[in-house]
Amino acid sequence: MWAAEKRIPYIMLATEMEPTKRAFQLYHDTAAEHGYESGSQNIGYLWKVHVDETEELAEQTARKYVQGPSNPFLAGNEGTVNPALVNLPGLTSRTRVLPTQTVATAARGGGGGVAGVLGRPYEQQIEDYTIIAGTPKTVISRIRHVLEYVRPGSIFFWDGDGAMTHDDAMRSLRLMGQEVIPAVKEIAKELELPGPFEVDPATGKDIPQEVAAG
Repeated sequence: MWAAEKRIPYIMLATEMEPTKRAFQLYHDTAAEHGYESGSQNIGYLWKVHVDETEELAEQTARKYVQGPSNPFLAGNEGTVNPALVNLPGLTSRTRVLPTQTVATAARGGGGGVAGVLGRPYEQQIEDYTIIAGTPKTVISRIRHVLEYVRPGSIFFWDGDGAMTHDDAMRSLRLMGQEVIPAVKEIAKELELPGPFEVDPATGKDIPQEVAAG
């Protein structure tokens, strides 16, 4: 893996957790082959998270992830990357692919109907944690599960997409700032998941906080 060889942090984008975990392990194994120990500071994960005032409103709004305007890099908004757009000829190895590629290919062909061809339905994405939605209490608990399982040092929440309105996004942003993000920071400390602003991905050494603060 080129990123691990160069000690560059590697970010997985909205992929299912099991192949994501295997891809991160590939990074760690490659790092060991090159004589250093990588950690959470070297890996990151982005996935869909929407927080709302009630469970009912959260579900109603989160379903909009798979509705509305399509992201051009996805087949609809159903959560499956379109390989024709992201694996352009000459830019991607055809022999060294991550575990997530097999999963994405299977998702595009299985299940029958529009959902089976174009991607995974909302219910499946909720079940496999690639979409998390709920009140702050629910969301924090499910985020903790993701952090425990794939152990990234950087995380990114994908929200306000599909058919979501400005008000939908603002409710989530408010609750993210007030309740979710502070709780997630504490979980990261508890699970010992430093990010690249706390531990240098290239050296594995702690970064003085006065330097990290700018």
